[in-house]
Amino acid sequence: MLELLVCAFFTLLPDYLYRRYRQGKRFGRELTLYSVWFELRWGLVTCVMLTVGLITVIFYNHPSTTSATVFFRTVPIVPEVNGRVAQIHVGFSQTVAKGAPIFTLDSSTQEAAVEAARRKIAEADAALVVAKADILADEGKILEAKSALQQAMDELQTKNELKRRNDAIVATREIERLENIVAGREAAVLSATAAKDAAQAKIVSLLPAERASATAALAQAEVELQKTVVRAGFAGRVEQFTLRIGDIVNPFMRPAGIIIPEEAGRGRLQAGFNQIEAQVIKVGMVAEVTCISKPWEVIPMVVTGVQDFIAAGQLRSGEQLIDAQQVVRPGTILTFLEPLYQGGLDGVTPGSSCIANAYSSNHDVIAAKDTGTLRRIALHAVDAVGLVHALLLRIQALVLPIQTLVFSGH
Repeated sequence: MLELLVCAFFTLLPDYLYRRYRQGKRFGRELTLYSVWFELRWGLVTCVMLTVGLITVIFYNHPSTTSATVFFRTVPIVPEVNGRVAQIHVGFSQTVAKGAPIFTLDSSTQEAAVEAARRKIAEADAALVVAKADILADEGKILEAKSALQQAMDELQTKNELKRRNDAIVATREIERLENIVAGREAAVLSATAAKDAAQAKIVSLLPAERASATAALAQAEVELQKTVVRAGFAGRVEQFTLRIGDIVNPFMRPAGIIIPEEAGRGRLQAGFNQIEAQVIKVGMVAEVTCISKPWEVIPMVVTGVQDFIAAGQLRSGEQLIDAQQVVRPGTILTFLEPLYQGGLDGVTPGSSCIANAYSSNHDVIAAKDTGTLRRIALHAVDAVGLVHALLLRIQALVLPIQTLVFSGH
């Protein structure tokens, strides 16, 4: 309507003034309800054509959308392990701090695993003490075996000396018996030394490895025990928490509720513009929004991101082929808007519906030296008609609360 009035001022009004003061035609006589459509035909046709052209220029170069929403992220509350709920720490709707417990699962199995791992560590420590005692015992056995070996060697040496002096004094059988005794006692020394080396290796390698394995098992069991307490990963608000004591939960069932981060939806707005405006929407464009949760206020924004694909065209592998006719509603160009000034979205409730305008700026093209005069004039006109769209947004901001409260059957 505003575009029609503006165009009528430049087309229909001059045509009427010409008819009235140049040709002397007056309303009620020459200009009647039946003849005005013929008499003012040039003004009417020109007004309609100019209005259509103006609306096209405005809506293409300065796109607008009512599909603007302050989206916010929600995180489902699910445990990492299966279990039965033992304690509830929050209500149906409650603010929680980071790390605060939400609910606790029955942890008897995990506590038993922790206790078993601790006993394994104690067992490894006891085995280390026993191994050290075994080393002391082996050292005593080595000394005893060496003493017996030395005694046997001395006796064999004495017998050999006597036999060398007088062959008849010592029998050959006696010499062979003593040599066997010496060999046996040498083997005893080697056996005791090997037992000591084995005990030493057990202390140095085996028992520390067993203790490390037990320590790792304890750490794993403690981690599993900690998983029985479901905590908030960040500060936010728990909503729709319906879990109760005795319920069985697991990660694959429906969530017990949701948690909304406290910063969710506080600094960015998402708007879906028509596909035809994909070539116009650019990062850095100035925009304005008005939201129903913050009426009668226009918030200056800036385009910070433009999604380079349309969500309506997505597909997932399945059993059936996708037909293009199945996409009934055309998708939109998702655009990310952020406040031009800090705190611009303060007071806008996350999830609020908004109306957004984006304004093209051809300043760089106009300032370029190789831009022709006619093109500069046209680009100046394109930038100037953005004022009409800005005025429309402010009219919408004024009318929106009234429309919502009065004419929507509120």
